[in-house]
Amino acid sequence: MSGQNPGCILVIFGATGDLARRKLYPALYSLHQRNLLPANFAVVGLARRVKTPEAFREELFRDLQKYARFPVTEEKTWPDFARRFFYLPLDLHDRAGFSGLQKLLSALDERFAAAGNRLFYLAVAPDNFAPAADNLAAAGLAPNHPPAWQRLLIEKPFGRDLASAKDINRRIRKVFPEEHIYRIDHYLGKEMIQNIAVIRFANAFFEPLWNRSYVHNMQITVSETLGVEERGAYYEKAGALGDMFQNHLLQLLTLLAMEPPGSLRSAAVRAEKIKVLRTLQPLIPESVHENVVFGQYGRGIINGVRVAGYREEKGVSPFSNTETFLAAKVHIANLRWAGVPFYLRTGKRLAVKGTEIFIQFRSLPEVLYFKEYGSLAPNLLVIRVDPLEGIYLQLNVKKPGAKDLIIPITLDFCQNCALDASSPEAYERLLLDALKGDATLFTSWEEVALAWEFVEPIAATREKNGAQFPNYAAGTWGPAEARELLRRDGLRWWPVCGKRKDDLPACWQSAQTAVTQATPRHFLYREKWGESPLRKYTTFRWLFTRA
Repeated sequence: MSGQNPGCILVIFGATGDLARRKLYPALYSLHQRNLLPANFAVVGLARRVKTPEAFREELFRDLQKYARFPVTEEKTWPDFARRFFYLPLDLHDRAGFSGLQKLLSALDERFAAAGNRLFYLAVAPDNFAPAADNLAAAGLAPNHPPAWQRLLIEKPFGRDLASAKDINRRIRKVFPEEHIYRIDHYLGKEMIQNIAVIRFANAFFEPLWNRSYVHNMQITVSETLGVEERGAYYEKAGALGDMFQNHLLQLLTLLAMEPPGSLRSAAVRAEKIKVLRTLQPLIPESVHENVVFGQYGRGIINGVRVAGYREEKGVSPFSNTETFLAAKVHIANLRWAGVPFYLRTGKRLAVKGTEIFIQFRSLPEVLYFKEYGSLAPNLLVIRVDPLEGIYLQLNVKKPGAKDLIIPITLDFCQNCALDASSPEAYERLLLDALKGDATLFTSWEEVALAWEFVEPIAATREKNGAQFPNYAAGTWGPAEARELLRRDGLRWWPVCGKRKDDLPACWQSAQTAVTQATPRHFLYREKWGESPLRKYTTFRWLFTRA
């Protein structure tokens, strides 16, 4: 391994857990393959299970064969990677055991010339964050005396509510200063999420239109076909509100709505995101009922297979009122976005897996072509985050030929559609940035606190009013009330097309959820009529009629 980053020892608490095995080790291996890790770099895995370093490396090899995006071969890439991995059985609540960790790290410091730099990754439940930090301090493992540094990486959720988040933050701040705490929201490491700022601020024709004068509405959808799997006990505490809305969805909202930062430095970017969270219009109890929809999946069919309802999942109460779906309409009370609705939704056991962002622009005044041709399709920018990554832009043009017909054309860029394309995983970027000390893609404490402040009235209203669950079948798009949330504004959700690589209008037609402008118009049919020689841009004839 060679690279320009300083030497470091990465210490992973929870080294035998799913997060480490499925995400962290494959990400490290990818960085190694791309020659981005420093030569003086080592990893220490910590967990309660007793095993030898050799057994740990054997399990690591099998995990990489299963989850890594680069092939693993024992002869070529594996030996140099494996020799940097070590294992120590340790209960993070056992303060005495940290003396053994201190001795191991001192020995590895000499062996790898890591200069005392440490990256402590807590791949454990949030309740363990503070005890781990306390014991690291007691063992003298986090002195933070320059030039050496010690950084703490923690995974969301950052608490169960504002009070628990404050308590965790207070305790870990006794050991690590704020600038050395890296709160991971892995969505911020995704390629197309990083592209949001580039699309806005590196293209002269977007930023001038990115405001209430030209944007009609924005929709953010994060949908999953999976249920809670083995995470039932955790999900019972978090729900969709704590698992997705408080972090992932609000973080995406800040990137879409923030003002241009003064620079690309982390402090400047974070400052603009914080301004968005400060100007979110609070949802008081009376408005929660009108603007937020909760759901819980029942039995249904996913990809032709019958699946159980949430209350039948392992670790879930048979009388649970935990939400697995949430849709909300929010507003930002500033000059740029006043009056523009932002619709956010997320859910488990939905019809399609995908994360997609829709920016729908306002229609022109109904003169000229509107008079001649009736309703026109709206201009639309779609940012496809997962599983396909790309940008889709919809424009109106005249169809070639003797007849005067206006149709929308689809300008589509997909960066991971090719068979040999493989975008870096989010954790690759996040681990590399943590090594470099770049906190831009990590969440600051103020962002966490403001997000919880916004979410708490929603959670309180949900607890007070209860719910009639389950209220949607697995394999559908959530409860009917979620559709009504937009229908009241004369809109419909733009459907998520997931793995569909092209022909999004056909996907929208098959979903029977074509979105309209303020006056509802319904999709009737399409006609495929040709392709651009520059790319597979298929244009479509859309006819709309007033409802």
